[in-house]
Amino acid sequence: MKHVIKAILLISAMASGMTAFATLPARALVEIDVNKGNVEPLPIAITDFLSGDAMGAEIAGIVAADLQRSGLFAPIDKGAFIEKISNPDVAPRFEDWKVINAQALVTGRVSQEADGRLKAEFRLWDTFAGQQLAGEQFFANKANSRRIAHIIADAIYERLTGEKGYFDTRVVFIDESGAKTARKKRLAIMDQDGANVRYLSDGRSMAMTPRFSPTRQEITYMSYESGQPQVYLLQIETGQRELVGNFPGMTFAPRFSPDGQKVIMSLLRDDGNSNIFSMDLRSRTTTRLTNSSAIDTSPSYSPDGSKVVFTSDRGGQPQIYVMGADGSGQTRVSFGGGSYSTPVWSPRGDLIAFTKQSGGQFQIGVMKTDGSGERILSTGFQQEGPTWAPNGRVVMFFRDQPGGGGPKLYSVDLTGRNEQAIPTSGFASDPAWSPLLD
Repeated sequence: MKHVIKAILLISAMASGMTAFATLPARALVEIDVNKGNVEPLPIAITDFLSGDAMGAEIAGIVAADLQRSGLFAPIDKGAFIEKISNPDVAPRFEDWKVINAQALVTGRVSQEADGRLKAEFRLWDTFAGQQLAGEQFFANKANSRRIAHIIADAIYERLTGEKGYFDTRVVFIDESGAKTARKKRLAIMDQDGANVRYLSDGRSMAMTPRFSPTRQEITYMSYESGQPQVYLLQIETGQRELVGNFPGMTFAPRFSPDGQKVIMSLLRDDGNSNIFSMDLRSRTTTRLTNSSAIDTSPSYSPDGSKVVFTSDRGGQPQIYVMGADGSGQTRVSFGGGSYSTPVWSPRGDLIAFTKQSGGQFQIGVMKTDGSGERILSTGFQQEGPTWAPNGRVVMFFRDQPGGGGPKLYSVDLTGRNEQAIPTSGFASDPAWSPLLD
């Protein structure tokens, strides 16, 4: 799918081809400061894209839903619109949009090319300044219309916040079905909004802890098909799979290095100790990074590959530690009450997300990389497993439902005020967010 999209989805920034109105080269007059502690959602009007069928309204709806879920935008109800856009190449009547407090306006068109491809165009307007902020057009086949919508949402997000969006991404997770005592667990993948679910394993063997490569559409995961947990690599588009290696004892929590050339994991030996190892995927050489009598697990690289965060109970209960990528300088960084687990380094490099269990509650939180500035983003019943959106602004995790149900996926932004349920048809756990698609 990746290579097919690259061939058919020509993501060309062609504002210059939409010459009726110039885009602003400098900062937008209307913008969102994402670094403020309390961000008021920006009122934005997103009109149905003109088209000869329902496709234009569908794309506009996906764009609006993406932006609204971010918590930074408040799409205005279409019933409040005064002007009906009939030609997106002509400047809108800005007064009509200022009356309803639409600080930004999105218009667009969807048409079909002679070769059958879709052509989607959009313009982003600053209504109070009366100027166009962005204009682009994209080409794809109809099967990729949702991707066009996500890419447009990313372009709007970036223009108004100054940071990359995260909507044109996918999430790999564990789809769970069946009785709780005999739960079937299979690999699945979906768009970040829960659409386009596809199963990557048949569920005959339990799959666990899928993790995306930061450089390729490839995942590492664990499977029990041999009776023991083993680490596999899976090429998502081709389905090609290979065993990373046969390790003595149990293998846990594999993750890629930032360059995609290594996998880091914890191995449980016969003596009951779990230590952290890295493996070079080219040479298949293994390097031991910790050597303690405790349980060291859940390693995660910093985005520059120079450090590793992990969990260890060497101090009596699970806490978060940071060390060099070669195992040097192992230092405890968490000192709050309760136990910590599943630490994951932010792709921005500034924060570590974690699961915390304290006072009978499970919490998803973040801290600075030195352990300071701990903040709890979400508290709930048996929730864990945070994973970062590629722009480092949103965390996804899973939460078991009280009353003996099953796990579901949720996301929350760094303010902790914008928690969203991620729709899945069944129970879902252990999400891992992809990088932005090519």
